[in-house]
Amino acid sequence: MDATQVDWSMGSQAARLADWDAALAIGRRVAGPGVSVPASERARMREDFAELTPFAEERITEFTSLDPSGFRSRAWVMARSEWIRANLNGLQRMLEPLAGRILAKGSGNGSLRRKALGAQAGALLGYVSRRVLGQYDAFLPPDDEGLLYFVGPNVAEVEQRFLLPPRDFRLWIAVHEVTHRVQFGSAPWLRDHIRGQVDRYLGTVSLESNDLGKQLRRAIDEARAGADVRGMGGLFLLLNDEQREIVRHVQGVMSLLEGHASFVMNEVAKGHVKDLGRMRKALAERRRRAGGIERSFQRAIGFDKKIEQYDAGERFVREVVSRAGMDGLNRVWLAPEGLPTVEEIAEPTAWVARVAGS
Repeated sequence: MDATQVDWSMGSQAARLADWDAALAIGRRVAGPGVSVPASERARMREDFAELTPFAEERITEFTSLDPSGFRSRAWVMARSEWIRANLNGLQRMLEPLAGRILAKGSGNGSLRRKALGAQAGALLGYVSRRVLGQYDAFLPPDDEGLLYFVGPNVAEVEQRFLLPPRDFRLWIAVHEVTHRVQFGSAPWLRDHIRGQVDRYLGTVSLESNDLGKQLRRAIDEARAGADVRGMGGLFLLLNDEQREIVRHVQGVMSLLEGHASFVMNEVAKGHVKDLGRMRKALAERRRRAGGIERSFQRAIGFDKKIEQYDAGERFVREVVSRAGMDGLNRVWLAPEGLPTVEEIAEPTAWVARVAGS
């Protein structure tokens, strides 16, 4: 089965954990269709991304000296509903280890619970589908390796709202997503490392009410002591020590991946993309335009943290390159031991001394 399909009836445990049909239906309603894109423009967008994606890969490999393996990058321009469907498929695969444990306890079969889980997943992905421009899914089946998602209505909406030159803007965002593909293609161990962290985290999720009660009591105590309870900070309080360790490690990895992609995106664009400064301002303005309720929701689901990951990670990459050069930075892709911690993201010289200076 490829990324264009989701077989909710497949024999996986996760397929029985939630009402995925309801998730898809609710996600579509929350997402809406986005701006209207005429058929001729949709065809032009598909042609542009089909041409620009391999072009971006060549420029990225030249700039970074990284050598991705496997299939070459290729683009899929999709509707919001298609993006939701593809990501529900990915979510189903990710939840498989936890789903088996839940169903084994007989606690996941209730119709109401399945619909509630489906509604939550659909609403979240429906909202995100309105914001995302492109995506590289590192965990697609092998036959779909190298596939990049671009959400056509969202790309068109930004181009129209800010009067951006379409081809240049499409190349710019293509470079960001292709960089993620190059990262994983150049570090074959990275995919399994992140998957292992996710599986490890899901393995720590306790299904016992006593354990949940203990974590809630500790969260209350920490909140009373002054811990940050806003957005994802409040969710972090609910984690046990092992879960916090995993989350902090993954935060460091994601800051690296997003920051490196942003760095490459902006450096490779020089000489190839016109009005780069205006495009950067346009995306910044798009983020700021979120209203009060929407901004609160973004904090709750971690959208603000993702932007911080872009900024902190890009500062880390620029500092490392300035001190150790591209070859020094590329040592981060050699093995898991070279990945930066959250602390090293904030203090790049510490990573250079530990990894690039050895």
